[in-house]
Amino acid sequence: MRTRTVHDLDPDELPGRAADLLTAGHRLALVAAHHDGGPAPAGRAVRVVYLFVSGPPDTRTELHVRLDAKAPEIPSLAHLSFPAGRFEREMRDLHGIVPLDHPLPHRLVRHFHWPRGWYPMHPDAGPPPPFAEPEGPYPFPEVEGEGVYEIPVGPVHAGLIEPGHFRFSVVGETIIKLKARLWFVHKGVEKLFEGRTPEQGLPLAERVSGDTTVGHALAYCLAVEEATGTPVPEEARRARALLLELERLHNHVADLGALCNDVGHGILHARAQHVREQLLRLNHEVTGHRLLRGGVLLGGAELREAPGPARMRALGGEIRDLVTLALGHTTVRDRFTGTARLGPAAARDLGCLGYVARASGLASDARAGHPFHDLGDALTVPVHTAGDVLARFLVRAEEADVSLGLIDRLADGLAPGRTVVDLLPGYAPTAGAGIVEGWRGTLTTRVELGVDGRLTRVKVADPSFFNWPALPVALADTIVPDFPLTNKSFNLSYAGNDL
Repeated sequence: MRTRTVHDLDPDELPGRAADLLTAGHRLALVAAHHDGGPAPAGRAVRVVYLFVSGPPDTRTELHVRLDAKAPEIPSLAHLSFPAGRFEREMRDLHGIVPLDHPLPHRLVRHFHWPRGWYPMHPDAGPPPPFAEPEGPYPFPEVEGEGVYEIPVGPVHAGLIEPGHFRFSVVGETIIKLKARLWFVHKGVEKLFEGRTPEQGLPLAERVSGDTTVGHALAYCLAVEEATGTPVPEEARRARALLLELERLHNHVADLGALCNDVGHGILHARAQHVREQLLRLNHEVTGHRLLRGGVLLGGAELREAPGPARMRALGGEIRDLVTLALGHTTVRDRFTGTARLGPAAARDLGCLGYVARASGLASDARAGHPFHDLGDALTVPVHTAGDVLARFLVRAEEADVSLGLIDRLADGLAPGRTVVDLLPGYAPTAGAGIVEGWRGTLTTRVELGVDGRLTRVKVADPSFFNWPALPVALADTIVPDFPLTNKSFNLSYAGNDL
């Protein structure tokens, strides 16, 4: 049973209501800024939506705060919630809304060559102006003292990786501080949604982060279906759950092999890639696309065929053999153990999600807290408490095993074909949110539809947005050679973050 409530607040009421929700165990899932009304400031209202969620039972609370369009300012919640502080900095950079008394009022999204005073999500922003001269170097924290030196890495990397800059302050080989600088490939995805029909928005949702096709497409569809009040048939919900586990499985297998590769065990990496290739070919047979595009549809799902149990048992045996070999190898296990610990308190304070959170003792999983299909006793949530690379490896391995069991159960008797219902007609200005446990963690999409049924606002919150700040925390007091292994154990998305 899902409960959704909406509250309209004055700005000065926001901190107290937010504090009450956080104290009651809710988490801040996203913050979305809106520019309502006509193009002229006199006819426009600025509105900020805070979505707090908890579950089970599936509970969603929205706080809507209206601001002065001529001078949009809002009380900062950064002292209550670390994720809130980051959402506020993002909102300021893209919308020009000022969070009052923010403890860290530095730019987050906007690089220093972006023109001063240009906010790309503002309705009057217009086309991008010529990029200005840099206003000065990025204010990286400087660590001073005898023997301290800096190692800059990126943003251009040698491998097939998106751009991100990492600045290490080091003594000897010990990392004193790491600063990650992202948003080199900010794409304006949320702006691209505006004005599209829900059907036109789905291909864009599938491409928010390519390795999370199902997760983002499903969160988007769930949001549109909630906004329109469209009920999805049970058979389609079952097919969606199957696709979500197939996506989780091939990504976890890839990470298990890559982690072994980062400690010099290339043979296990090659074996994992062999298994992953088989899973990608299976994906193609199931949906016609190796990354499962086209499987999740508005109002339903489409499968070309369901995975056979014998084939999944064989693949499961190979995955378990891979994990056994890795954990039985002393070099692999010793290198994983104790490396880059992220404690439960830090994970909780930072708002971590997914396998990063579960490796640090936090048992949250949207499949249990915000279910779109009843998985019954087939769903178990692996949790470890050490918070090191080994714990993040073990959570992935155990989640892969859970996914194999879920796929076997979901595929049993599932008929191939297209199971879709039309979105309900009679649109009015309305909103909905979709919450999905993607393979990296919980992702949330909130949509608003106008009177014509077109998208007026889509806000996407990928788990990487929450987990990126945890990487420098885990690396404190480790050594520089730990960085590639630790980075892979987090495996955060640049595309999902740099929207």
